[in-house]
Amino acid sequence: EIEAPGITRGSIAMPSLPKPLTLEEKKYLLVVERGDSANVRRMLQLAHRKNHININCVDPLGRGALSLAIDGENLDMVELLVVMGVETKDALLQSIDVGFVEAAELLLEHEELIHKQGEPYVKGTLSPFIIFQSWQKADWNTATFTPDITPLILAAHRNNYEILKILLDRGATLPMPHDIKCGCDDCIRECQEDSLRFSVSRLNEYRALSSPSLIALSSNDPILTAFQLSWELRNLAFAEHESKSDYMAIDLLHQSRSSQELAIILNHDPDSPPYEAGEHMKLARLELAINCKQKKAFLICTFQFVAHPNIQQLLATIWYEGLPGFRRKPVTQKLMQISSIALLFPFHCMLYIIAPNTPTGKLMRKPFMKFLIHASSYLFFLMLLILVSQRAEVQVIQIFGTESMRKALAEQLQIQRGNGPSILEWIVAVYVLGFIWQETMEIFQEGVQSYLRNMWNFIDFTRNSLYVSVAILRIAAYIQQTREIYADPATAYIPREQWDDFDPQLIAEGLFAGANIFSALKLVHLFSINPHLGPLQISLGRMVIDIVKFFFIYSLVLFAFACGLNQLLWYFAEMEKQKCYHLPGGMPDWDNNGDACMKWRRFGNLFESSQSLFWASFGGVGIDSFELTGIKTYTRFWGLLMFGSYSVINVIVLLNLLIAMMSNSYAMIDEHSDTEWKFARTRLWMSYFEESATLPPPFNIFPTPKLLFKMFGIRKKDKLRRMSSKEKERDSRYTAVMRALVWRYVSAKHRESEESPVTEDDINEVKGEISAAKCELLEVLHSNGMDISKANAKEKTILGKKMRIWERRLMKDFHVAPVTAEEEIEHAPEISTEIEDSLSRFRRIAKLAVLNSSSHKWGQLLEGVCEASQIGHCNNRESYRNQQNLQRAMDQARKLVNRS
Repeated sequence: EIEAPGITRGSIAMPSLPKPLTLEEKKYLLVVERGDSANVRRMLQLAHRKNHININCVDPLGRGALSLAIDGENLDMVELLVVMGVETKDALLQSIDVGFVEAAELLLEHEELIHKQGEPYVKGTLSPFIIFQSWQKADWNTATFTPDITPLILAAHRNNYEILKILLDRGATLPMPHDIKCGCDDCIRECQEDSLRFSVSRLNEYRALSSPSLIALSSNDPILTAFQLSWELRNLAFAEHESKSDYMAIDLLHQSRSSQELAIILNHDPDSPPYEAGEHMKLARLELAINCKQKKAFLICTFQFVAHPNIQQLLATIWYEGLPGFRRKPVTQKLMQISSIALLFPFHCMLYIIAPNTPTGKLMRKPFMKFLIHASSYLFFLMLLILVSQRAEVQVIQIFGTESMRKALAEQLQIQRGNGPSILEWIVAVYVLGFIWQETMEIFQEGVQSYLRNMWNFIDFTRNSLYVSVAILRIAAYIQQTREIYADPATAYIPREQWDDFDPQLIAEGLFAGANIFSALKLVHLFSINPHLGPLQISLGRMVIDIVKFFFIYSLVLFAFACGLNQLLWYFAEMEKQKCYHLPGGMPDWDNNGDACMKWRRFGNLFESSQSLFWASFGGVGIDSFELTGIKTYTRFWGLLMFGSYSVINVIVLLNLLIAMMSNSYAMIDEHSDTEWKFARTRLWMSYFEESATLPPPFNIFPTPKLLFKMFGIRKKDKLRRMSSKEKERDSRYTAVMRALVWRYVSAKHRESEESPVTEDDINEVKGEISAAKCELLEVLHSNGMDISKANAKEKTILGKKMRIWERRLMKDFHVAPVTAEEEIEHAPEISTEIEDSLSRFRRIAKLAVLNSSSHKWGQLLEGVCEASQIGHCNNRESYRNQQNLQRAMDQARKLVNRS
């Protein structure tokens, strides 16, 4: 096996730094940099005869003759150096890095010529110690690129469409990296050998796969590929520049030129029936983008895709479908139309149940109309909750009832236990059944994972769970109280203040109050449709996360101080308790010792101490709570000191930290509030674009003719017959649109690159071409017998600042490493040949002969390695002809050297 320079297994090798150059080698690199092809040819021929210079020498920064020619984009010089036998090493990668397409083509043909037929390539990210390609001959410690970088990977990193197309046309392959949790033998072995190199190689492969040009060249569905790849990259937590695939989807949307193209893109779903113009839009691609929403970089990219102007224009058209001209109406007319729909929502719902195919029934299926109906129904539900909390039925009788009705009400109010639900509570129960049915159908249609992605569904689930718990407790309380009244009718008149603390009805009322809070909070979700309230709703969501993180630290500090204060003051709190409960039967004396009855609770146990410190943050507990019976001065001092420390930490420090966190979250939202608001609004719109859940609660619990048809399997057979024939048409239309978008995208990128301003590198390239042309002209004049000594005495070109610095460093022996390091390398300990026996000396000489033989120049074969071409091979006549011309030029140069 031939190991790459600078790499040894199990040890760290001294890097092979550039050695000092001789005067002739410096002249050699200078004429290469200036483009003097004639002098370079003469120096190379002389070097092959006398071997007085190293034609593969490098400057102090590790740049050889080929690197200088590639940086100057001098194709003639690159071809001359390759033909004259200069080692290419990583020149192919450098040409791809700078975008020198012609040099890359030449070096690819040269690589194929020197690669032996049947010799395997390295597969995937296997160990880079074994040399198989020219670019792997560079010293591993000082090479510009890591060993896992191949031409295709580097071209994908640079997003060079032209070079990528050349490599893919040649058949170059890029294996899909293994999953991040893969436990195969190869992954385990490579991770054990070098986990850092294994991780870096995986990142490089994923970066290559996310190249927009590579996706455009290799994928039939670039948008789907971009989102699938971004979902995989989420597990690797890539930085911003590694999420280019998401930006490609955005760039492709910029190229859409009609609503038809946009509709075909967003509605394409290989697993669903084809979309036809005028049909309901399912927007499968947009739903995929929303589901791929991720944090940090990918979150921003997904927001930009969903908030793209083309998509928002299409969504707005779908949203207001059925109400033509609504957006152009004055505000007063809009309010009147919305109010009429809201007040008549029961009529619309009943009409849809009876006759869904009437004009009004069809209008109910439109997204904006469906939203108004659902919002009106929910507002009516909240109004019912308000009426229940205000005991509206009692207020109505007291205000509008007759005298007999008031007397009957007074007698009824005296009965505290055993009462059933009121009429309003029965209506609320029907609404709750509708909510539960709505959530159940959503889980059944979208799946559990999709249901859990929406955080608002957690509020709905909590609300429904609380209402169900209330119903169960009310039933249990009714049964229990009925039995008590049956045994003793007087128990029906027991006042509420004499009930047990944990009576089922009291618990049910507490849960009902909590459920009402969650019901009212659901209104915040509807605010996202408004451009003024929507950003505030998003800010509120971000701040809730900050508050949760703050309360984690806050609770930790509170619990710590509560433990300390309870340990310090429990004895004196117990004395206050005894002072309070001194009456016969252990009853509290609120009249004479009300203050003691309040103080003992402050630090009586750990729970009470925690409550006291919590309310102290809001000023509910003061220092007078430490004036306990029998407390000593020292104990009181320590208690006040602990209480003061708690106030400083939690009230001053942590509270200001919370304010800073919330301000930071709001600043982040405000930076791209329009984009995030459009994303949130799109999620709300998408929930109403679906054909299901047309009726709001509680009307959705009543069966409709459409539901009965689905249950009995009655479908339109003609539509099923046409389905298969339209699937091919769907795929054909989508392919045509994607080809057009990709072509426009690539053309736009090329125009951007061509319109880039002139840089210093462009000027230096022109200078190099002029210098090369001048040198060629002088060579022609010299070959015709003219005197060019005066021209040679002058400077042949005007150098730029960078070139002058480079030449100065080259001529003054500038080196990156200190001299001591170079001396250590030169005087490194070698194996003593004096104590070698004849057998050891023979083995050493044989090994050197094998390493220097031409048969082992590019490495030995590895058994069991799958063949996977990294550069491919020529597959057309022009490429084959260029390769043959290069081979003949190399053979001719070799003959000239041998003849001389």
